[in-house]
Amino acid sequence: MDDIDAGLEHSTVWAVFGDLMSGLLGAFVLILVGVLGVQLELVSSLEAEVQKRQIEEQRREALEKALAVPLASGRVTLANGRIGISGSVLFALNSDQLQPEGRQVLKSLAAPLAAYLAGRDEMLMVSGFTDDKPVRDSNRQFADNWELSAQRALTVTRALIEEGLPSSSVFAAAFGHEQPVASNADADGRARNRRVEMAPVPKSAKAATNQ
Repeated sequence: MDDIDAGLEHSTVWAVFGDLMSGLLGAFVLILVGVLGVQLELVSSLEAEVQKRQIEEQRREALEKALAVPLASGRVTLANGRIGISGSVLFALNSDQLQPEGRQVLKSLAAPLAAYLAGRDEMLMVSGFTDDKPVRDSNRQFADNWELSAQRALTVTRALIEEGLPSSSVFAAAFGHEQPVASNADADGRARNRRVEMAPVPKSAKAATNQ
């Protein structure tokens, strides 16, 4: 009888031990699956980031190639995918009327930009910026710098369309004195902030600005 009880007790111990080991094994498998899942997600994210940077680099190189002639003139800059033109080249102070030199610059940009945008799911965003000085009281044409930057962006947009850039490939945006590239504390910095920038953006970005 004692032998039978001892055997049953021994069997119970092994059964409990087996259940414990099964539970530990199951937990280990779950942890392993979780770790592998995290690693796969990290690898996928890294690959996506690498691909994104490669695409951005290809876009930058294509844009540089398309704008080689205007860039060589020294009147146009390209940095981080943004095409910059000094406000003094395009407009007189507190004016939205294109100067002859500015129109020539835009004429040199229209065809290369049209060629670059052709076949791409992108549009050209034309952005107007000002310094932080209020519009002069003597100039009643504009209520403030927001309106001045908007009219300048529209003027550039219309000029590009007149020079052959499809109207469906370009839109205007205004930023007023926001997003300065230099300090507004001195004349040189304010001159740098009075500018127009152009940048190819995904068409989805245009849709977002309309919402």
